[in-house]
Amino acid sequence: MFRTKAGASKLLIAVVIGLVAFKVVVGWLTGSISILAQAADSLLDLFAGIITFSAIRIAAKPADAEHPYGHGKVEDVTGVVQAILIFAAGGLIIYSAIGRIMEGVTIELAEAGIAVMAVSIVVSIFLSRHLMKVSRATGSVALEANARNIAADVYSASAVLAGLAIGRFTALDVMDPIIAIGVAAYILKVAIDTIRRPMSGLLDEKLPPSQHAAVEASLSRHDREVSGFHALRTRRAGSRSYIDLHLVMAGDISLEQAHEICDQVEADIRTMLKDASVIVHAEPCDKECRQCSANCSTRRAD
Repeated sequence: MFRTKAGASKLLIAVVIGLVAFKVVVGWLTGSISILAQAADSLLDLFAGIITFSAIRIAAKPADAEHPYGHGKVEDVTGVVQAILIFAAGGLIIYSAIGRIMEGVTIELAEAGIAVMAVSIVVSIFLSRHLMKVSRATGSVALEANARNIAADVYSASAVLAGLAIGRFTALDVMDPIIAIGVAAYILKVAIDTIRRPMSGLLDEKLPPSQHAAVEASLSRHDREVSGFHALRTRRAGSRSYIDLHLVMAGDISLEQAHEICDQVEADIRTMLKDASVIVHAEPCDKECRQCSANCSTRRAD
C-alpha cells in the first residue's frame, strides 16, 4: 500500500501530523525553543508532504492537447518549493534562537523533551529510508526531496536531544538555543542540496552520466544495422526521461526496414531507462564506408 508514490505520500502526511502535534505540546510544556523549532520544521514537512501528494497526482496525468509532453515537471517545481520552505524554516529558527539567547532561557520538564526527541529520531529514520526506497523505485524527484528533508530531521532532532540532556544534567539551559542555531545551519545546507536535482529538471540539463552512458551503450549494440548516430539529446522531467537522436542508416535499406530498426533502437533504450520517451530521426549515410561497421550492399560490393 505504501510502496507507490501516492501511498508513500499518504504515509508521510499521517506520520508528520503525529510528530507535529507531539512536538508542539511538549515544546509548549518545556519552553524549549529547539523543540518548537523542530515542530516548525515538521510543520513544513507536513506542508511539503501535502504539496508532494498533489504534485504526484498531477504528474501522473497523461499528456493532453495543452501539455503534449505530459505533466512530469510538476514534481520538479514541487522539489524547488520544498527547498525554499526548508530554507525559510532554517532562517526562522536562527531568528527565534537569537531572541531566546538575548532574553534568557529556562527549560522545564527536560525529560519530556528528551523522550519526544528520541521518538522523533526513530520514526524519522524509518520514514526517510522508506521514502528514499520508493523514490528510487519510481524515480520521483518530489519523494526524494521529502526523504532528504526527513533525514535532516534525524540529525537536527539528535542535536536537540543532546542539548536537552546537557541542560538537564548541567543546568546550562543556554545550550538549547545554541544547538537550535546549529540545527538551523544544517537545515540550510539541506535546502541547498534539495534544490539541485529539481532545478536540473527545470533547466533541461542532460541525464546523469550513468544514464547517458546507458543510452550510448544501447545504440552501440546496433552498429551492424546502422552506420552511426549523432545529435543525441537527453533531458528529464519529473520521473520521466526524454531522449532524441539521429540514426544514420545504410544507403540501400528501405523505408520499412529503417522504421523497423528505429523501433528496435527505441525499445532497447526503454529497457535500459524506465519511463523513457524516445524519438529517433533516420537519415541516409554519406557513403563514407571505411570506418562504417554496418552490413550493407555497398560494403559487400567493396
